[in-house]
Amino acid sequence: MKKNIIKKSKMKKSAADITFIIVNTIILAVLCIVTLYPILNTLAISFNDGMDAIKGGIYLLPRKFTLQNFYTVFKMDNLTTAVKISVARTVIATIFQMLVTAMLAYTVSRKDFIFKNQISLFYVLTMYVSGGLVPGFLLLKGLALTNTFAVYIIPGAVSAFNMIVIRTYMNGLPDSFVESAQMDGAGHFKIFLRIILPLCKPVLATVALFIAVNQWNSWFDAMLYNQNRPDLTTMQYELMKLLTSVSQQSGSASTMKNAANQVTPISIRSATTIITAFPIVCLYPFLQRYFVAGLTIGGVKE
Repeated sequence: MKKNIIKKSKMKKSAADITFIIVNTIILAVLCIVTLYPILNTLAISFNDGMDAIKGGIYLLPRKFTLQNFYTVFKMDNLTTAVKISVARTVIATIFQMLVTAMLAYTVSRKDFIFKNQISLFYVLTMYVSGGLVPGFLLLKGLALTNTFAVYIIPGAVSAFNMIVIRTYMNGLPDSFVESAQMDGAGHFKIFLRIILPLCKPVLATVALFIAVNQWNSWFDAMLYNQNRPDLTTMQYELMKLLTSVSQQSGSASTMKNAANQVTPISIRSATTIITAFPIVCLYPFLQRYFVAGLTIGGVKE
């Protein structure tokens, strides 16, 4: 009798598991399609003829294949300089901002630091209250940061959101690590470099991805602070100018006369989207294993 009950419960359990797997697979497949379709559609339009793309009806494959859109982007005069500056600002700013933010997060995460609550509150307020665009510009101009490469790095050296994320992760680390190091005579700087940073790899990788994406996609600061310095332009700013130029020229007589292999705003926008997203897509797989662990901060405490 007991054996029959056990067999029936196993059958019911296995049937429930199978149902869950089927439903879960269907839901994930739908989410995957919804997520991937815009990317594949943009990729198809980027390889499609610009004038033909205006007609619509392009889904996953280009209707009239062409490389003219990418050729138009890559033949920009200042593209080489813009790419170098974009890569340089992304790498330097990511390392510098991550290190400075982690140092601040370590400071406010220490229980023996009496001003940790006041400093944390001060940085949280900056997330809700801004000085404004004009005062910010005047401040950077007064500090002689305009028309310099440093304007890409220094103003955003500390992010309140990233600081809170790192601080929360550090609060979840066992205090015994720090106490043992202090008993051995290690100072805070040595503890930070030798103990805290290696333990914070997941959250640091997550924050590094946030900073890198923001720096790579930024163009407004180049237009605002370095508009008169072509040698300090960024790729995003040059692509924005190209897209604006194509938008102004679309529909003109010269464009309409020669419709073959013409670029249009929609085709250039798709090509620039693919170009700008490509480095981040290549970077993400190397940080993926840290990304989930970095977001599940403070889940386990001693």
